[in-house]
Amino acid sequence: MTGHPYPTAWAAVADHLHHLGTRAVFGLPGDDMALLAALEPTDTRVVLCRDQRNAVFMATGYALATGRPGVCAVGKGPALTNALTGVLEARSAAAPLILIADGTRLDRLGTGAFQELDQLTAVRPYVKWAARADTPERLPALLEKAAAVAVNGTPGPVYLELAEQVVDAAVPRPGAWRPAAPQRPGPDPDALAATARRIAAARRPLLLVGGGARHRNADRRIERLAERLGAGVFSTASGRGVVAEDHPLYCGVSGLYAAPPADALWREADLVVAIGSRLEETATFGWPDGAAEQLPVVQAVLGEDGLALERPGAHVLGDAGRIVAGWRELLADHRAEGAWADRVRAVRAALEQRAADRAEQAAKAAPAGTVPVAGVLAALDRAVPAERVLVQENGLQDMWSYFFPHWTLGTGGGAVVPSEQTPLGFGAAAAAGVRLALPAGRPVVAFVGDGAFHLFRSELPSLADAGVAVLYVVLDNGGYGWLQANLDRVSGTGSRFAFTAARSTGTAGLAAAYGLGHRRVTDAAELDAALAAAWQEVAGGTTSVVEVAVALTDTPPGMAGAAGDFPEREGAEGDGG
Repeated sequence: MTGHPYPTAWAAVADHLHHLGTRAVFGLPGDDMALLAALEPTDTRVVLCRDQRNAVFMATGYALATGRPGVCAVGKGPALTNALTGVLEARSAAAPLILIADGTRLDRLGTGAFQELDQLTAVRPYVKWAARADTPERLPALLEKAAAVAVNGTPGPVYLELAEQVVDAAVPRPGAWRPAAPQRPGPDPDALAATARRIAAARRPLLLVGGGARHRNADRRIERLAERLGAGVFSTASGRGVVAEDHPLYCGVSGLYAAPPADALWREADLVVAIGSRLEETATFGWPDGAAEQLPVVQAVLGEDGLALERPGAHVLGDAGRIVAGWRELLADHRAEGAWADRVRAVRAALEQRAADRAEQAAKAAPAGTVPVAGVLAALDRAVPAERVLVQENGLQDMWSYFFPHWTLGTGGGAVVPSEQTPLGFGAAAAAGVRLALPAGRPVVAFVGDGAFHLFRSELPSLADAGVAVLYVVLDNGGYGWLQANLDRVSGTGSRFAFTAARSTGTAGLAAAYGLGHRRVTDAAELDAALAAAWQEVAGGTTSVVEVAVALTDTPPGMAGAAGDFPEREGAEGDGG
């Protein structure tokens, strides 16, 4: 420490954020505006949100898009508890997040102080690490540890509380902040070699690429490994964007979203190589699961907390990129089984034909006044440049975008999706964080249901005030379509309860009030023009909303209907080879 203090704790926080390379901060400060005063002279963007949960969602989107910490600042008491759903999502998504909150003065704890809460106890179950700065001298070290814990090991959220008596105190200044880049450990050589031997022995391997491989696929090393093995490639939902989906060995999203004929490959494979996946339930849904038919898995994850050891196989710990590079070197002389690669390519071709047939069927079946979702995705593909990032929700109709090849990410495309927690409204809010994380001009599209968008739309003035430009494509089925489908399943269509209703959304008036674009589409013939015009508004720096009327019956491929948490599967069809 030197003798040149920061004038306040928040000035020290602002300087550390600059050191981290943070370009945007999200939040809803408490009554103390000192953080905003400290950020006033900087070029850091600040998105002042209407709701703390949305602020954390935005910061999580920022973190997932960059791999660097997203930063969120909130007040105390109920402000913190409002933020906890967002923190849960950040933990589940393995997003490096730094949540900074106000705290009660230490000498007032236990006195019924204003908004007093044992915040450390409340937040600890949701974060990797939590601490309170109760003296100014501790703050610099705590800031450095918060950043180190957030980005290292399995990334995740951390929490730092600034007790009230600290915020206005001078803070001793470190001579220089420590480097904040994540350290990515290499794999143990013996474990790497053992798993390479298991992979070499497989005749029908599949690669499963998870969110832990995000930002770790330099020089397309995962695709090169697949080519060497002749392996089919799948991603988890959170792993989309890691590999190029126009690669001839890519066959879509695994588990819940592996529609026929791609699901046949999982019954035929003899090994899964899971790179950066925790093998959560949605990723393994529908896998062969009998005691005698369980698929062996070679799992590569960064930390032991990501291991799933319920299936036979082996594992290696370390950075996903370094593990894949090591395997490629050890398998340099490997010669793949050509028949299996041909089988994978045949399935991919059959998937493309089935998607075209399914889209045609959906278009013919669309009720008057609605637009088929497959057509919305096709029009979006035509309207927005290929380097776009699609930020998704996980409702009934917007799940169409999870099913390859109805939506395909090319080499330059990207995706951000909710974790297996799927909190409603995450994608709508996270899109703002993704937009501020990326270079100017990179298109960001939020593909969301109307139920999720309605939870979020109180933030439309926040986007307008901050100058955040996102294209929102909102699928309007009248409310909570997934819940309605489940209700219809148990009660029929005559129930006195309802989660959907045909009524005006009111979004047009809100958008106009805040100077944002808005269009409503009820005819497929109007879709291209509406999306093209909306994209021009977004490219010019203004958020635009395109509401599209869709039918509740327009269910995604592979789904026969809702059945609680998971859908019923359609019957297996011809597998194309």
